[in-house]
Amino acid sequence: MSEPLRLLMSEAAWDRWADRAQQACGNRPLQWVRLEEAVRTQRRDLEAAFISRDVTGRSTKHQPEPALQACHELLLANGHLRWVHIHSAGADRPAYVQLHQRGVAVTTSSGANAQVVAATALAGILALARRFPMLWAQQQRREWNPLLGPGRMPRDLPGQSVTLLGWGPIGQTLARLLTGLGLQVTAIRTKAAADAQGVRMRTYGELSEVLPQTDWLVLACPLTPQTRQLVNAPLLAALPNRAHLVNVSRGEVVDEAALIQALQGGHLAGAFLDVFAHEPLAADSPLWSLPQVIVTPHGAGHSDGNEQRVGEMFIDNLRRWCAGQDLLNRVS
Repeated sequence: MSEPLRLLMSEAAWDRWADRAQQACGNRPLQWVRLEEAVRTQRRDLEAAFISRDVTGRSTKHQPEPALQACHELLLANGHLRWVHIHSAGADRPAYVQLHQRGVAVTTSSGANAQVVAATALAGILALARRFPMLWAQQQRREWNPLLGPGRMPRDLPGQSVTLLGWGPIGQTLARLLTGLGLQVTAIRTKAAADAQGVRMRTYGELSEVLPQTDWLVLACPLTPQTRQLVNAPLLAALPNRAHLVNVSRGEVVDEAALIQALQGGHLAGAFLDVFAHEPLAADSPLWSLPQVIVTPHGAGHSDGNEQRVGEMFIDNLRRWCAGQDLLNRVS
């Protein structure tokens, strides 16, 4: 009989997925290692782990909660760990970066919340386009002031130009929504590709050529050496002053100080920001109070159907792992 697969999971995740996990392993024995007990006893014989949303809790990348920190320390201490599946689309938390660097297979749940994030980004675009921040402020003042006159009249959305950084599941879903509303979408991706689905394809090397015609700069890209601090002062200066920024990717893609300066100086018309260079966003950040900015607490992908979609991805990869097949969404 083959060696059992010692799989680390939280009790909540095991209660939900135990039967499916056993089936996915086929003839290979599966030994559930309860996360909470493994942390207490400092288990060192783990082969695989599933880090579900309940383990992360309200942690941010910069301020992990004690339970998540203990989990990460346990993973890093297991020298024979071979595979970790995480609930998020990104794998840039320090623990996962370290595991990947030492050869552990790290797989993500990229695509599980693509529809949700794309809808949130679209909501941000519509809210800014229709002057909702201004109207919300008027509501708080009980002020009846229609959107008439210079600087108040919204522009028609059809025909406006969107520059979309990233062509993963979120970017592709969002592009379909935007083109359906009549916006002109240019997708910026790492490698050159033919235009598709009514979307112009350009590379990062061509970004400077499209910025002057951009009405909406939408960030849906992963955090990589290429994208870190990509949206800096020179890039923002290349945008027309009618442009808006929408960020549902990673805060570190943006030079936050340069963004604040552009917003305060009136060069940028507005922004919808769900992610920040440091999270939680500091209480004294000017972004909280700028009238043309919508701030949300890194919740663009939160939805009650995500847990099921993430679990299905994990079970599929568990089947592949036990069958010796290539894993999906493996960090490269």
